[in-house]
Amino acid sequence: MTDVKHMKWWGWGLEGVGFHWEDKPAFAPFVLKAVGLDLHTAQPVKPPEFSDISVPKSKATAAFQKSLAGVVGAEHVTTDDMARAVHVYGKSLRDLVRMRGNAVKRYPDVVVYPGSEAEVQEIVDAAVAADAVIIPFGGGSNIAGSLEPLPTEKRVIISLDLGRLDQVLEIDEYSGVARIQAGAQGPDLEKQLNDRGWTIGHFPDSFTHSTIGGWVATRSSGMQSDKYGDISDIAVGMRVVRPGGTIALRPTPSASNGPSVREMILGSEGRLGVITEVSANVRRIPEERVIQAYFFPDWSTGLKALHEISESDAAPSITRISDGRETGFSLATSKESKGLSKFITGTLLPWLMRRKGWTDLEKICLSFIGFEGSPATVKRNKKLVDAIVKKYNGMGVGTSPGVLYDQKKFDTPYLRDFLLDRGAAGDVSETAMPWERVEPLYDATIAAAEKAYADMGIKGWIMAHLSHSYSSGACLYFTFAFVFQDPAKQLEEYDTVKRAIQQAFVDNGGTISHHHGVGLEHSPWIEQDISPEGVAVMSALFTSTDPGRNLNPNKVIASV
Repeated sequence: MTDVKHMKWWGWGLEGVGFHWEDKPAFAPFVLKAVGLDLHTAQPVKPPEFSDISVPKSKATAAFQKSLAGVVGAEHVTTDDMARAVHVYGKSLRDLVRMRGNAVKRYPDVVVYPGSEAEVQEIVDAAVAADAVIIPFGGGSNIAGSLEPLPTEKRVIISLDLGRLDQVLEIDEYSGVARIQAGAQGPDLEKQLNDRGWTIGHFPDSFTHSTIGGWVATRSSGMQSDKYGDISDIAVGMRVVRPGGTIALRPTPSASNGPSVREMILGSEGRLGVITEVSANVRRIPEERVIQAYFFPDWSTGLKALHEISESDAAPSITRISDGRETGFSLATSKESKGLSKFITGTLLPWLMRRKGWTDLEKICLSFIGFEGSPATVKRNKKLVDAIVKKYNGMGVGTSPGVLYDQKKFDTPYLRDFLLDRGAAGDVSETAMPWERVEPLYDATIAAAEKAYADMGIKGWIMAHLSHSYSSGACLYFTFAFVFQDPAKQLEEYDTVKRAIQQAFVDNGGTISHHHGVGLEHSPWIEQDISPEGVAVMSALFTSTDPGRNLNPNKVIASV
């Protein structure tokens, strides 16, 4: 059997790893106030036993399995129930509720682990010849329904796991371009680059369990995209296996060669083929890396400051600010006498804030701004940012909180499991919009979520941060939570809130997703986002390039 490692089937991350609140004294009071959940009395449910999960018999015939084994070897083809369960969904709240509740309507029939691009080509060709469906699988971290088999699919479904294709093949050190196999997960590819003095600079929240192929397939963004760019800026070339042949795009810095095939593949979620290799811009590891923490008196003031930073000559690697709600959450997740809590629980910082005229400390907003490069570059950029922060009555509080942020940044997804164990929902939605729409969209989204909670008669929570800045706009990342009222209607309750948030995005000048992709989750809003004619063009692309609907059908555009 293959030695490719996967996340646990019922939740995020690795077995034995999770979120713990007992060493965070402010967390239980925060959760009680936010959603009415008393952690001291709530009895967490144990993770489900796999023996309680009903995985139907595979539709893949012995002859078909034998033909696949003839390509990759018998040890790299499996119809094992656990393997099929690991590959059926990503890790959205909707996915986990259905997995835990034994409510999966359709599983993949066979999981295949190719070891080369040539093997991928043979599998794709064999699948199309047999009229089977192929769903490419990277790290399994997707939360937009991009991996989900259609419940009504009667054909054999292959989950094509790229996990064996995990190598940095080559680094053109003169050009700063690396050839990387699509199945390389974040930590592995970064280590391979770091060992030679390079970094890709792409660190999404899912970094520890996502792949470069998945980043391209969903148009991912990383928390340092202010400097390194989104994956659409990083991925300058790629190879994509299609029925009968392979798209080969050379890593040129720019090109005028017709409508961009590279752009078509970015965000295509497996609809145009299987990404096997990415040529990526890489950078030398910076001499110095600093994450500075700042406080602003309120959200509106902080947004104005970050907008001005985006227009300035400063070139930070990270520009992030949390609203007052998320700032309170961040403080509540700090351990006693450590991290951010020591700034607030002591008397000095609150005293300094009040001296600055900050009368309501529940409105204060925490910002992290990162600087990279030579010591002189870091010093220069920090000086420029400090001047803007001062102009907007902000306050720098050093680098210690930034160190804590660096340590915790990949742990947040574990909270989804923690809340589900206690009968509560926790999920995220993100969008991007022009700068002039940032604050109005934020206000409208908060109001929409709160109305949804009120209509259901429940106490709910929503908070946000600005996570990425661009010259013309920014990304807002919302997190929402509430306690389920009816165990039998968890997804109905979730949909009520999720729909309100997504509709607020498109009604207020935002896009349906900034970096999580479309999949099935966001496709109901695609026409409002890109216009009916945009949908017509995209539908024609998918239909003409995959007439048999063998390549992850119905993702992005649900009707094709």
